[in-house]
Amino acid sequence: MQIRTATAADWPAIWPFLHAIVAAGETYTYPRDLDEVTAREMWLLAPPGRTVVAVDDAGTVLGTAKMNPNHLGGASHIAGASFMVDPQYEGRGVGRALGEHVLDWARAEGYRAMQFNAVVETNTGAVALWESLGFQIMTTLPEGFRHPTKGYVGLHIMYRQL
Repeated sequence: MQIRTATAADWPAIWPFLHAIVAAGETYTYPRDLDEVTAREMWLLAPPGRTVVAVDDAGTVLGTAKMNPNHLGGASHIAGASFMVDPQYEGRGVGRALGEHVLDWARAEGYRAMQFNAVVETNTGAVALWESLGFQIMTTLPEGFRHPTKGYVGLHIMYRQL
């Protein structure tokens, strides 16, 4: 697997799984009816942000991540990131590889920490992955997320010093 900077040419491969994940409404705080133009603007970041894709040897996009300053001004030393793995490639280490890549990027860019603002507590795979990469749950907003089948569930804020 290779992780490289995403280009506009990658968007047609990213959009189908990003759309499906967002429309399912189980893991992201994005509107479930997010349109493609808005999604592209939100996901393909300009500097100081960065968007990457994980690809296999054939160039197939397996997943993607975007990383950026989480805050502005006096808190701009805290990075943030978001991740999506094409469901057909889950369980193959794509999320972990993207997570490690993002942490390395944040360190190299001089960030002092990384914060995830909204990790849905029922997304147990993601929570376990982030904890295994050194993140801690700092707090949980009770009923902070309306899950389509589980109702109101907690929304974790996760943090890790770099």
